[in-house]
Amino acid sequence: MADNAQNPNNQSFDQPSANKAGGNMRWLVTIILVVLIIVGGYYLVSKYGNLGSASQSSAEWQAVFLTNGQVYFGQVERATKDELVLNEIYYLQITQPLQRSSDQNVPVQNQNELALVKLGNELHGPTDEMRINREHVLFTEDLKDDSKVVEAIRNSKDQ
Repeated sequence: MADNAQNPNNQSFDQPSANKAGGNMRWLVTIILVVLIIVGGYYLVSKYGNLGSASQSSAEWQAVFLTNGQVYFGQVERATKDELVLNEIYYLQITQPLQRSSDQNVPVQNQNELALVKLGNELHGPTDEMRINREHVLFTEDLKDDSKVVEAIRNSKDQ
């Protein structure tokens, strides 16, 4: 036994096992840090959406259909899981002519006119940004560059 205590080989066996435990601890800490970074990144992306991009689609104009039947046209600035932020907003408004047609064969419904209205000139004076609760969004659609709505928006901007 005394020989074992004086044997320098016993000490050399103790040091590698200590180094091995330290190496395992470093790997464990590294794995935990990587998992925390991945989970944190996933949380931020799911909470705040794509903050780096102005829109989640490549189309310039989108139609946003709401649960109350209203449709807004505009540019989606930001879309998260909680809200959708819309700018350059337009909506459709049905207007009735002041005088009815003298032709009794034309139904009153056909005399209504559909107009594209720019948000902002209403009595309450809203700004040209709308934050829409995602619970009230049925769906969104990208508008083609040659759609009637996009043409009407461009015409109204030119005037």
